[in-house]
Amino acid sequence: METNDLVSLSDFSKEQIFALIRETKKIKTEKDIYAKSKPLAGKTLALIFQKPSTRTLVSFAAGMAQLGGSPLILNPQDLQLKRGETLTDTAKILSRYVDAIMIRANKHEDVQEIARNSTIPVINGLTDKEHPCQVLSDLFTIVEQKKLSTPEDLKGIKISYVGDGNNMAHSWILAAALLGMEIVVSSPKNYTAEKEFVQKGIELAKISGGKISLESDPMAAVSNTDIIYTDVWASMGKDEERDHRKQIFTQYQVNMALLAFAKPDVSVMHCLPAHRGEEITEEVMDGPRSIIFEQAENRLHMQQAILLHLLRA
Repeated sequence: METNDLVSLSDFSKEQIFALIRETKKIKTEKDIYAKSKPLAGKTLALIFQKPSTRTLVSFAAGMAQLGGSPLILNPQDLQLKRGETLTDTAKILSRYVDAIMIRANKHEDVQEIARNSTIPVINGLTDKEHPCQVLSDLFTIVEQKKLSTPEDLKGIKISYVGDGNNMAHSWILAAALLGMEIVVSSPKNYTAEKEFVQKGIELAKISGGKISLESDPMAAVSNTDIIYTDVWASMGKDEERDHRKQIFTQYQVNMALLAFAKPDVSVMHCLPAHRGEEITEEVMDGPRSIIFEQAENRLHMQQAILLHLLRA
């Protein structure tokens, strides 16, 4: 069922995802045309940040402005949320003021509550469970950097996610399952992706022909892979665990030794920010197999495609 929100990647169909990838390519190659036509002129996007942000904040704000719309950055500390106004009431009020809400939230349930009580599109800019905007952008980056003829060719891609089974792992499981890709998630025991997302991925993969698997050995996980993907070992909200996690995740570092077990033309991705020398080495991050900064740039173009998809009349 189609929805006018992006709370979970599973809100979008395979066809919608492919359409977003195609629109992103068009936006990137014809940005001057979009800038002149201003397709979102007169539209306002409210941006709520419960967590720090660089790429999500700047890409959505700049993307909205470049399309002729107005971004409105809202700090929860400056809103009545600080004084106890509910998310439900906030959603109802903002629905009367602006055209869409993007929220980067501490809890996935917060985004769900706002979406339930809004009459305008709601976009999940990151939660503890998912990061759909990031993985949509990453899918475009793979199509672009691997020179795939069409988004449908993603079905032949294997991605190996190495590290913490966090929101990015969950989003990648859903993406692979929806599009018929193969994904192997490699994490230490007790730090694997949540069973809810693994099971949902397996069920979706039965329809798409995708393959979802967990593999504790990172060297086995990257065997014959096209993409190695990683993220910080301690996500936002878990910073106090960082030293402890560094000891547990040592063998899950993306380094040149790990790359040797993958395809010779493997590409390395990271959603950023990175802790250089922890989950990924400087040599890999700045090396020829890295497409990390191209990946970061494409956040802007994909956010614009998402905004157009949800807001264009």
